[in-house]
Parts: sequence; structure tokens; C-alpha cells
Amino acid sequence: MRARLALAAAGQACELREVVLRNKPAELLQASPKGTVPVLVLPDGDVIEQSLDIMLWALWRHDPQQWLAPPSGTLDDMLALIADCDGEFKQGLDRYKYPQRYENINPLQQRERCSAWLAGLDARLAAHAGTALRPGEAADAAKPHNGLFGARASLADAAIMPFVRQFAQVDRPWFDSQPWPAIHGWLTSWLESPLFDSIMKKHTPWAGGQGVCFP
Repeated sequence: MRARLALAAAGQACELREVVLRNKPAELLQASPKGTVPVLVLPDGDVIEQSLDIMLWALWRHDPQQWLAPPSGTLDDMLALIADCDGEFKQGLDRYKYPQRYENINPLQQRERCSAWLAGLDARLAAHAGTALRPGEAADAAKPHNGLFGARASLADAAIMPFVRQFAQVDRPWFDSQPWPAIHGWLTSWLESPLFDSIMKKHTPWAGGQGVCFP
């Protein structure tokens, strides 16, 4: 999801091949033997296999919303927060969402582990409270929103939001009951944005031939 967000935000057209991972096409494994998605195959044959690397590739080429230049902090600061999300938070999320995949895991303990991390995220968002844009939208002063590194979205927001969304979906009533007003508003703003809607369109799984033009 986060790779698609960056490709769409950067206006980097590509051929999308939707795949079902339980039935991986040979072309996917040929491009990337690890067999996970996303995978971006460049015109020169080079392959980018990590979602964050795809985001950076797209945004270095074109960054009209200045996701790489947040109002507060630096790119290195954003990458450090994303790394923390991909480590501590993502590890807890996987064990909370899929406890059957691990031995001796209590999913509620993993939920608490994630909750501690999200409390810090909520405080960060609250510290940058202000009026700004929804991702990909024109200004509307009646709709307050803020980002993780200032009063607008940045790379960090787009990279972290998909995992917070996953966490929320495990038990949405419980998530909605938590005292994280800044996170609730931030996540809703993303999920209701035209940018998010544009990347979530369903496509028929690729079965050879030409893929779908994206975005």
C-alpha cells in the first residue's frame, strides 16, 4: 500500500500486475526470488524489492507534495521513525494479528506492546496539531489535520499509516475506544482522502500479458 501511495503521489506511471501470493506467478519469482510484494522492475531491468525503497525512488523523481521535505525535522528523522515502526511496532502487529504463526504468543500482550508505541505516535501528532491538507486534496480550513512531522503529510505519514490501519482493523471497536484522538483523526483523514481511494481500487489478478496502468 505505501509503495502505491508514493507512486501515485509522485505521478510515476507503471504497469501494475496484481498477484495472489498463494499462487505466485513465475515472473514474480524470476524478478524477485523472495516472492513477496511489492516488487518494482525498472525499464533497465533493475529491481527494487522493498516498499520504502520504492517510495524513495518515486519521490526522488518527483515530489509535488514535498513528502521528502517535512515542515519539521529532516529526511533522516523520518527514516528513523519509519525504521522504529517497521521494527518494534510491526513486530508486535504481526504477532497481534497472526498469533497462530508464532509459538507461545499472547496476542493481547502484543496489542499492549503496540499500544505503547501508538501512544507516542499520538503525542507526536498532537504536538503538530494545526490546519493543513488531506493527502492529495486542496486546502479546506474547516478540516483540521496534521502530520507526524508538521502540519501536512510527509513520507513518514504515508509509510506508517498502512500499518496503523492494519492494527485498527484487527479489532476496530477496541481501537476506536482508545484515548488516541490525534491518531483517530489522522487515520480517518487518510482513509477518506482521494489519494487513498485512488490506490485501493480492486484489480483482477494478473494472468499474463499486459497489466493495468497505475496510477
